[in-house]
Amino acid sequence: MAPPPLLRAVIMGPPGSGKGTISARIIKHFGMKHLSSGDLLRVNMQKKTEVGILAKSYIDQGRLIPDDIMTRLMLNELKGLDRYNWLLDGFPRTVAQAEALDKECQIDTVIDLDVPFETIKCRLTARWVHPTSGRVYNLEFSPPKVQGIDDITGEPLVQRDDDKPETVTKRLQAYDAQTKPVLEYYRKKGLLKSFSGTETNKIWPHIYTFLQTKLPDVSQKDAATPT
Repeated sequence: MAPPPLLRAVIMGPPGSGKGTISARIIKHFGMKHLSSGDLLRVNMQKKTEVGILAKSYIDQGRLIPDDIMTRLMLNELKGLDRYNWLLDGFPRTVAQAEALDKECQIDTVIDLDVPFETIKCRLTARWVHPTSGRVYNLEFSPPKVQGIDDITGEPLVQRDDDKPETVTKRLQAYDAQTKPVLEYYRKKGLLKSFSGTETNKIWPHIYTFLQTKLPDVSQKDAATPT
């Protein structure tokens, strides 16, 4: 019997859309290899590889990493995953990257987390941190006992620059401008599957059901096998 074809998937969604949580659940349930462009960049910068040094020079100048550098980095990594089902995260970010990826492999499905920007703004700007310990509070889900004060030390909480309303708005606008054409590119190919909602736990069951039509749930198989 021929083995089932391998699944090549991409997950897309703005910062704060729950992409990390959803990706972790997909990996757990469907045993896919997860390739995150952000993680890969960090590893290459730490190891000071040729691509890592190049990428860091752009990041240090506050510039976007050019398409050819990102493409080289990701495609090189994908060569080692040709026998696995995989999930790409953070790549492709531009149409040029999507076209370069197409030349190398056939993408089967693109999961798009369609979370309203207002929801994301509330979610990200509700985060406050105790700088010394790194304790994170969320005004909606896990607020401090006294507003603006750390529960344990009584010291003031701060908001990270990334979580300030004006920064969050800029990040979301940048994502929108850069990524809308990529979503459109995959929509035209009939590969885009959008999942809309305001809560990760409510979006997840729909993604799970969709992926079950493509892959078996390996977490159930593991549960049935004594460890």
